[in-house]
Amino acid sequence: MSPETVSFSLYLLAIIGLVLSLVQLGAALDLPPNLREFYDGVRAKRQCTNQLAKGFYSNESGPNTFSYCGSHLHSSGILYIQGRNGALANMDVDCDGLLGGPADDGRCRLALSPDYQNTTAFQSILASYNRGITDLNPYVHSYVVFGNTPGIGTEAWSSYDPTTHGMRPLSLMAVVCPDYRLVYGVWGDTNGNDGQRPMVGEASLSLATYCSGSPINGNSGIDEDAVLYIGFTGEEAVPGPDGADWAATSPDAFQRSLSTLGDRLVQRVQYQNGASSEARPHRTADAARLVVVVFIVVTILL
Repeated sequence: MSPETVSFSLYLLAIIGLVLSLVQLGAALDLPPNLREFYDGVRAKRQCTNQLAKGFYSNESGPNTFSYCGSHLHSSGILYIQGRNGALANMDVDCDGLLGGPADDGRCRLALSPDYQNTTAFQSILASYNRGITDLNPYVHSYVVFGNTPGIGTEAWSSYDPTTHGMRPLSLMAVVCPDYRLVYGVWGDTNGNDGQRPMVGEASLSLATYCSGSPINGNSGIDEDAVLYIGFTGEEAVPGPDGADWAATSPDAFQRSLSTLGDRLVQRVQYQNGASSEARPHRTADAARLVVVVFIVVTILL
């Protein structure tokens, strides 16, 4: 094979990867009016008025002014992360869990994710579902890292267990990206105590890709503290063995399997009791995504 052929093949593979990431990016949901009002309202409020746990960092070099917020725990049955002065949280990328499979494109390889752990927090629960997988796959399953493990010994360390306020493992979560895109996920992992500080703001590679596209990898996430992580309380938020496609091999297939439950749960999110619209989310137009793909392919051929 000539050098020119090799170069063109590598170029074509890069273009195909870009096309696939655009398709995945387009599979995220447009934000319904009630959730947009909530997002804007929370940021305008500037800080949480009912901190369930505080003293967390969104960035290791930033302030420890982030908290798990329960300001809408009783009115909407939700928990979320909020900082001060309108900050929410950033999005670091979690690559923990089961790697490999058709969706594995190498963005979670050890060189990019040196703190990789081969299990997630609720691996045993997922395995008990008997759906043919032993753990979450960061390339496929959109999951959120939520809650913080207590520190070791007498060390001062902020911690929080969301189950104390009604969340359940592997329950559905909603993530609002900085550009008002909505992605569904599950509560799939917790922040450990092995770092320098108690951190918040982390999600699986597949979820981060929905928010930001293919430049995302195990060592590169979303720096802006503008991501809203919403956890839903109660058993009704748990998909269980049959409410999600746990054995999916693509992120889109898993994301679609969460849509029915997710669409129902986000309707209960209200910034002011009873004041928000409850329109259902809808997917970014497939036609628009197709136009982008066709344009790229035609450009290559020309």
